[in-house]
Amino acid sequence: MGVNGLTSQIIGAAIEVHRELGPGLLESAYQACMIHELAQRHIPIERNKPLYVNYKGTPIDAAYRLDILVDAQVVVEIKSVERLDPVHTAQVLTYLRLSGCNVGLLINFNVTLLRHGIRRLVHNFPEPSPRPLRPQR
Repeated sequence: MGVNGLTSQIIGAAIEVHRELGPGLLESAYQACMIHELAQRHIPIERNKPLYVNYKGTPIDAAYRLDILVDAQVVVEIKSVERLDPVHTAQVLTYLRLSGCNVGLLINFNVTLLRHGIRRLVHNFPEPSPRPLRPQR
């Protein structure tokens, strides 16, 4: 499954979790339910995956943990806050840089409509090859 299909599946799982629980719970509850929902959909996940900082060629355990890493491709950061701030976006972009992943989803479950709490972020996403121009006749 491509990264776009994968993010669609993750967003679908998040919508299902939000539909069942609504806003107002702790991040840990949403994370556990997302793990369950993704597993039900047979999507490979890693929970609380350690993320190392490469300092001058040496991996340093800086106690960073990815909330959810989906199919070794998409970083999912779960929040339950009043509003998403620039620091949350910066956090996910840093996780993408450190993990080598290109796509991340920042999901804030503490909203009335989940679509207002989802941000898809990209880092170093490869540009698509330009289509060759058709020769003029």
